[in-house]
Amino acid sequence: MSGTAADAVMSAEGLDAGVAAHYGDPLKEQRLLEEGLAVVDLSNRGVVTVTGPDRLTWLNSLSTQKLDDLPPRRSVEALLLSPHGHVEHDLHVVDDGTTTWLVVEASTTADLVTYLDRMRFMLRVEVADVTADWAVLGEPVGRESVDGEPLAWVDPWPRTSPLSVAYGSADDVHPGLGWAWREVLVPRADVATALADRPRAGTWALEALRVAAGRPRHLRETDHRTIPHELDLLRTAVHLQKGCYRGQETVARVHNLGRPPRRIVLLHLDGSGHTLPAPGDELRNGDKVVGRLTTVARHHELGPVALAVVKRNTPADAVLDAGGVAASQDVLVTP
Repeated sequence: MSGTAADAVMSAEGLDAGVAAHYGDPLKEQRLLEEGLAVVDLSNRGVVTVTGPDRLTWLNSLSTQKLDDLPPRRSVEALLLSPHGHVEHDLHVVDDGTTTWLVVEASTTADLVTYLDRMRFMLRVEVADVTADWAVLGEPVGRESVDGEPLAWVDPWPRTSPLSVAYGSADDVHPGLGWAWREVLVPRADVATALADRPRAGTWALEALRVAAGRPRHLRETDHRTIPHELDLLRTAVHLQKGCYRGQETVARVHNLGRPPRRIVLLHLDGSGHTLPAPGDELRNGDKVVGRLTTVARHHELGPVALAVVKRNTPADAVLDAGGVAASQDVLVTP
């Protein structure tokens, strides 16, 4: 069996610190994920619950997504924006009929709970950080959980909501067409049992497949200036016909009157050298800095790949320089 606990090489820093980066063969682990066989330990993710009879209407009023009529075990993605429309939180949302579960990046958990608590006012809702009791396991499955199974959040990417819009490729030709992913909620006491009989893959394998699918990740592809349009997040995380929420004016103005100032791009890196550029490295078109790398990975078929955020008017056919490495573009958000 591939990927046992004894084989794990742990991530020491960054968003994935505390879980396995790989189990000795990241390329094989990618293939196991593509075949739907492996599971990824994501137990460092944050888990927040919202309970109370007003929970869905309340979250609906705060977020970019329509949540007031969310059925049990139906997964959606929602954003919390700043007053200026910048992405502050990316929420993986699923409700079990009595509790709404939010899976988030671990480092954002405390700020999220603080914000939600501050916004409760007199509503019948309770917010709790349950990360100490609940863990997340990732698996390459695109099916919603059913009664009798552990609750899971299924990633909608890249399927465009009927009441939203895509800023990039149509769903049926999108690089992420084959992307299937869900995050299963498991009591921490049961994690070892849930992992025991399954091949394991590390976060390196997951990140490589995510990059190839053009799937943005909060705190990797986002920064303090990010608006949803730049990462094509309207297609899965923004409902364009719901009621007001913080940051809505920016979302509507950019959608109705123009284009975002930046765009996400999938890069194919020259792999002939021994080293690759790192996330955060500048991208240049000639002598002009046009953006930065956000995620870099080695894909088992595509070779070295990366996601980056570049200025909108960067020519889509330009071969960019990433720290001395040539980088050709696949357009994810049209210029």
